[in-house]
Amino acid sequence: MTRVKKGLNALKTRRNVLKQVKGYRFGRGTKERQAYEAISHAGAYAFAHRRDKKGDMRRLWNVRLNAALRPEGLNYSTFIGALKKKNINLDRKVLADLATNNPDSFKKIIAAVK
Repeated sequence: MTRVKKGLNALKTRRNVLKQVKGYRFGRGTKERQAYEAISHAGAYAFAHRRDKKGDMRRLWNVRLNAALRPEGLNYSTFIGALKKKNINLDRKVLADLATNNPDSFKKIIAAVK
């Protein structure tokens, strides 16, 4: 097999890695080994936290709904149960958006549920 000198490829990968970690603190932004480590951790955290963000948003919608329902004399759990019984198929994201941005429509939904 012929000999392959990896000088050019090594430089290219090093350049790309250091470009990705631009702005990282301490040695992680300048040293190749630490930069590789930082990239792998950053990728893992980004993947995991994209999943976590979905749960965080759902929790936020629930809190917003509950806050909008309290003055109407309802709470979150009874409202969601009543929606299911009445067969109103609106998800929590839409309901929370209606509660914050369009309270009149939300009050109509509450009246339909009561």
